[in-house]
Amino acid sequence: MTTALVIIDVQNDFCPGGALAVPGGDEIVPGINILMHDFKDIILTQDWHPAAHSSFASSHPGKAPFDMVEMAYGAQVLWPDHCVQGSRGAAFHDGLDTARAGLIIRKGMSLEIDSYSAFFENDRTTATGLDGYLQTRGITALVMVGLATDFCVQFSSLDAARLGYAVTVRRDLCRAIDLDGSRAAAEAAMSAAGVMLE
Repeated sequence: MTTALVIIDVQNDFCPGGALAVPGGDEIVPGINILMHDFKDIILTQDWHPAAHSSFASSHPGKAPFDMVEMAYGAQVLWPDHCVQGSRGAAFHDGLDTARAGLIIRKGMSLEIDSYSAFFENDRTTATGLDGYLQTRGITALVMVGLATDFCVQFSSLDAARLGYAVTVRRDLCRAIDLDGSRAAAEAAMSAAGVMLE
């Protein structure tokens, strides 16, 4: 089994001081850097939104961050403006050793569709290209770390399991937003899908 490391959204806006900070989001960076030494294939994902993205509460008059709206593809949480293309907030955390990565997958670039998963946008059909990359390299197993457990890590893990990969999530190298118990719900969903939680 050939295993790749997928490092999800370790970006300034998801770390303390960022626009959508995950509590303790920066704490995982040193451990991720150490873990990279165990892998030949390393992939980074990066939220990369255009300004005025449809998932931003600021794009919906009268709505506030964390309100829910219905999009053409289903329910969508509205977020504070974050990870705007080319901004400091969209950049990887300064401490992350990005030089070791062989691929960066940018997601959430379509103005009208959000994207949590490293594999598909939130319409569940528009592919990012990650699956094809992994297949051409003969990768059959994935270890996932990053931000946030209950959103992008969860969606990426569930899609990877559905696509047939053996998936492990290192909980010690993830952090959660944990909206109304969303971390526990995410971990239960991942376990039910056959994702190994370590």
